[in-house]
Amino acid sequence: MAKLSHTDEKGKAKMVDVGQKPVQQRIATAKGFISLSDETVKLISQNNIKKGDVLSVAEIAGIQAAKNTSNLIPLCHPLAISKVDVNATLENNGVAIVSTVKCNGQTGVEMEALTAVSVALLTIYDMCKAVDKEMVINNIELIEKKKY
Repeated sequence: MAKLSHTDEKGKAKMVDVGQKPVQQRIATAKGFISLSDETVKLISQNNIKKGDVLSVAEIAGIQAAKNTSNLIPLCHPLAISKVDVNATLENNGVAIVSTVKCNGQTGVEMEALTAVSVALLTIYDMCKAVDKEMVINNIELIEKKKY
């Protein structure tokens, strides 16, 4: 079994030292989905959710979340992110979120992409909870990770 990188020889949590790694362009893309009732999809499509424009607010929330990942996840490195894209797409049975994060750094941005998707989905949940009691967030996953 592979050794965990975030634990020391005694099994205690530690932050990984990336100081010797080369600076490279790093890109990660993640996705997720929230299932919604037909009525909620209709309300979003007509921009009739009382809290406002669900898709735009979710995208902005995802961008903010990516920029704050190291404040949320204890062992993540703070990164100088160069780009965050969060796209919310209304579908027949819910909303799909896709996020791509880029930086030039010594460690990857997959946690930032996953955090962006997660918070965007949670934002949709929060904005729609008054009208939909059956929402389900699922399939949050990393779909691509690259370095150049």
